[in-house]
Amino acid sequence: MSSSVALYEALTSAPDERARARVIAEAFERLEERYPHLPDLATQGHVRESELRLQKEIERVRAELKLDIEEVRAEIERVRAELKQDIEQLRAELKQDIEQLRAELKQDIERVRADVEQVRAASRESELRLLKEIEQVRGEVARTKVDLLKWIVPLMFAQVAAIAALVKLL
Repeated sequence: MSSSVALYEALTSAPDERARARVIAEAFERLEERYPHLPDLATQGHVRESELRLQKEIERVRAELKLDIEEVRAEIERVRAELKQDIEQLRAELKQDIEQLRAELKQDIERVRADVEQVRAASRESELRLLKEIEQVRGEVARTKVDLLKWIVPLMFAQVAAIAALVKLL
């Protein structure tokens, strides 16, 4: 027979209320001995209560997470804006530096051009002076030739005459 039928028979055969209460208490005791973990079992109410608490906690965490995400996005946008500003500032500084360097290079190039022109002019002057001196030297060489010829030709005739006189003497 099943234990519930035995419980029923014990309850109906009990002579008074006190005996019935004792039968019920013993039935609970046997139930607790048979299922010692029974008080630890969760009921639907407990599960539903835990589920509601967890849902509430999940919603709270979601809300906090949304706030954190928005804060991070705002921080990223702030950093992005700062970086854009820094980049623009650096670009402006670089443009200014480049323009300054260009101006300095133009000045240097103009100075070098002026120096080159001075060197060219000095070279032309030297070339003209050297050409004059070469012409003067050529003129002096030509005069020296003429002077030498004036002396050499009579000397040659004198030598020829001296040699002819010696040949007659011998």
